[in-house]
Amino acid sequence: MSEYDNTNRGSVWKNEKKEKATHADFTGSINVDGAEYWLNGWLREKGASPKAPSMKFTVRRKEAAALPAATASGHAQNLRADMDDEIPF
Repeated sequence: MSEYDNTNRGSVWKNEKKEKATHADFTGSINVDGAEYWLNGWLREKGASPKAPSMKFTVRRKEAAALPAATASGHAQNLRADMDDEIPF
């Protein structure tokens, strides 16, 4: 039996860990062209029908969560290298 293909599919669930009004109402994940993403959603209208809510989403690549710490030092080194230029003023 072959594994189910989740390419270009995703899902969200009610955020049970919401502690502040700014936290997402829904969280989940989505696959776009084989890349995995975290998905957060907020209800735009509090009185909207649960069957057809108006929502706003943010999407963040799953691998990106580990990148800033790993690339920050490399980026800083590149900036230092650029600053070593001899400028005549």
